[in-house]
Amino acid sequence: MILPEIGGAGRGDREPRSITVSPPKLIGCGYRDYHRFTVADRQRDDVGASFERDVLRSGRVVGVLTLDLERDEVVLTRQFRIGGHLATGRSEMIEIVAGRVDPGETFEAAARRECIEEIGLTPLSMLRLFDFLPAPALSDEVMTLFVAHVDSAAAPVRAGAPDEGEEIEVICCPIAQAVELLKRNEIQSAPTIIALQWLQLSFPSLRASIK
Repeated sequence: MILPEIGGAGRGDREPRSITVSPPKLIGCGYRDYHRFTVADRQRDDVGASFERDVLRSGRVVGVLTLDLERDEVVLTRQFRIGGHLATGRSEMIEIVAGRVDPGETFEAAARRECIEEIGLTPLSMLRLFDFLPAPALSDEVMTLFVAHVDSAAAPVRAGAPDEGEEIEVICCPIAQAVELLKRNEIQSAPTIIALQWLQLSFPSLRASIK
């Protein structure tokens, strides 16, 4: 099989598309706002040159892969997710620590706060990894992923912010076991899959960089 060459914006072999987007039209308001945009593509001269797209406005969030490098353990969460319940019937998802960045809060401060809220542990050290978009066709959410070193022996059985309706089970398991769950399709949260796959690739050199 011959794979096509992929060109990206900013490369000399491809001109960036000329896209204009209308101001947002609010079509729903709740825990997140839901906006509709009219998008015009000036490079197209056909029926599809102008179209509408609806976007869930999630904004900036953080995810934290929490590891105990002394015990070779990963600390995960298990909690109810309405999306998982509706899509697959799996009401509870196994996930890494994650949450929104509050107004005026740095990404690092948000990552530390979410660790305390969701797993009851304060990171001993933390390393920022990379940004990614979990669902760019549906939402403007951008997740900044961190890896943090924690003391898993101090983890509570349950955690979560009561004022947000959270009831979170804290799971401490060997890293190898978490990877096995991934292979068996027991983990379906995209940020968690990305974090554990990164861990598989990076674990040999991780100890020196995070301590």
